[in-house]
Amino acid sequence: MGKCIAYLAAAVVFTGLGALVAGLAVWFTVPEVAQKFTSESRKAQCVLESPAAVSGTIMFVQSSERAPVDITGNITGLSQGKHGFHIHAFGVSGADCKAAQGHYNPFGSNHSAPNATERHVGDLGNIVAGEDSVAYVEILDHSVTLFGWYSVLGRAVVVHAGEDDLGLGGDSGSLATGNAGGRVACCTIFAVID
Repeated sequence: MGKCIAYLAAAVVFTGLGALVAGLAVWFTVPEVAQKFTSESRKAQCVLESPAAVSGTIMFVQSSERAPVDITGNITGLSQGKHGFHIHAFGVSGADCKAAQGHYNPFGSNHSAPNATERHVGDLGNIVAGEDSVAYVEILDHSVTLFGWYSVLGRAVVVHAGEDDLGLGGDSGSLATGNAGGRVACCTIFAVID
């Protein structure tokens, strides 16, 4: 009886290994399969909520796994000037922006500018609201992704009350958050299908 179970277990293991080898063989010998898997376009959306009457929709578009992410949108109800604009670690429910926790920083870097070599993945710098209280978001970012382990899907966008000093403030707060102040609006990033 014991030998039968051992033979059955071995058969299951070898069948699984065979399927894995066959799948990898297709992956490496049929380029269209690998290309389709990594070249599909992905889109996501985030609809801001706020206790302070700030609103807007942020769109994320990535044409392939290795392409930069195009982040666009309009945000209304902001005070005139610069506002820190970041992706935070956790999604939120409604306008509970504190639930987003800190900036999305999977590599343990210091806070910095979006074009810095070392930065949080979530460091998107500042958006600027004009006299009409509207900020237009137009960012092309190479660190943010909608693919794989470090995807920002399910994480939060947070708009801050003040200007992000981009890590140049000379104190520990600057290297952690950019001293951008309170959170005036937030939303969770969800995938969307065309």
